[in-house]
Order: sequence, then structure tokens, then C-alpha cells
Amino acid sequence: MSRKSKLLKKFLAIPPRRDLTYDELETLMNMCGFDRIEGKGSAVKFYHHEADLLISLHRPHPGNILKHYIVRQLQTKLKEMCDG
Repeated sequence: MSRKSKLLKKFLAIPPRRDLTYDELETLMNMCGFDRIEGKGSAVKFYHHEADLLISLHRPHPGNILKHYIVRQLQTKLKEMCDG
């Protein structure tokens, strides 16, 4: 199983896992063809050129663990864009 497949499986788990890190998300988004766009402060956007899809979120702080609601919101987009 590839690293992309393993990360995707972690992010698509039901119920959503509560130990997912921003670093893992950034790696997965890169593998799925998204470009990271830095915003002000903790704001960050991921843009997929082919699909013209923009995902906006805030980096978790002070830690690196993603909030549960962010993972739930990302699951639908990840299913569409990163199908294995």
C-alpha cells in the first residue's frame, strides 16, 4: 500500500480520527495535486488547478493536531479529489 493510500485511509476513517496532524494533511494534499497558498497568520489554502477547487482552513495552534470538525469537512473533498 502506497503512502498516499495509507494517509487517505487515515483521513477517510469513520468515525474521523482525532490524532491527525496538519503535517499529514499537507503531505496528502500535495500528493493529491493541491498547491499550498499561505495566508495571514495561521490561514492556509489548498488549491487544485485541474478541478479549480479551493479549500481554506487554519493551521491548528498551539499544537499540530487537526480539529475534529476540520477533518469531517475535508472528508468529502478528499473522496472527490484523491480517489486512491
